Amino acid sequence: MQIDIEILFENDSIIAVNKPNNILVYASYFARNITDDDLVTLLKEQTELDLYPIHRLDRKTSGILLLAKEKEFVKDYQQQFENNKVQKHYYAVVRGHCPPSGVIDTPTKNAETGMYKEALTEYQTLEIIELDIPVNPYEKSRYSLVKFTPKTGRMHQLRIHANKISHPIVGDYQYGDRFHNRMFQHEFNWNNMFLHASELTIKQPNSGEQLVLKSSFPADWDKLFKNFNWQKPK
Repeated sequence: MQIDIEILFENDSIIAVNKPNNILVYASYFARNITDDDLVTLLKEQTELDLYPIHRLDRKTSGILLLAKEKEFVKDYQQQFENNKVQKHYYAVVRGHCPPSGVIDTPTKNAETGMYKEALTEYQTLEIIELDIPVNPYEKSRYSLVKFTPKTGRMHQLRIHANKISHPIVGDYQYGDRFHNRMFQHEFNWNNMFLHASELTIKQPNSGEQLVLKSSFPADWDKLFKNFNWQKPK
């Protein structure tokens, strides 16, 4: 599979990329049925570097991902994620008209370990729309553009939290609404999950300087902003 991965930033210790939808960060036992190349493999072909993921994104989530060029560089960056010192902003399209803002503090269960951990997400609704397209059981359909700011980094946190407030992310086939997912496919030919890691701020261990990274939206998002007449976040 030939895919050019967009490189957002690179220095002697790390590389930051804009991960496309539907690509695993790295192969694992839990994704053993997926045969497509993972991101680490694709980047090896593209850069000829052996890279080590510092954190992860779900396969269906797009956006900023950091990888280290040497194993010994992982720890200093990874500790910032583990200690919730990294500022992250995501955008999502969700079902329904979401409240203007709020905080979700429901614990989430790790699918790999079965353990519950505290999880906190702040959110802000930026745009809403009502479409004259029926989706079972309603004659019309409503959607919101939401900015999520997770204060913790749990597995599937934003997907679980969006579902918890009854505004699941469009295109999420595990926690979402299958009727709305199908409508987006049939009416617009948009097949990806609408969750994008747009901005990340982390401290560079050697210099102490803040590294601020931003990533562009995938093609489906650009089409949606135009079709829904929504302002694209900067």
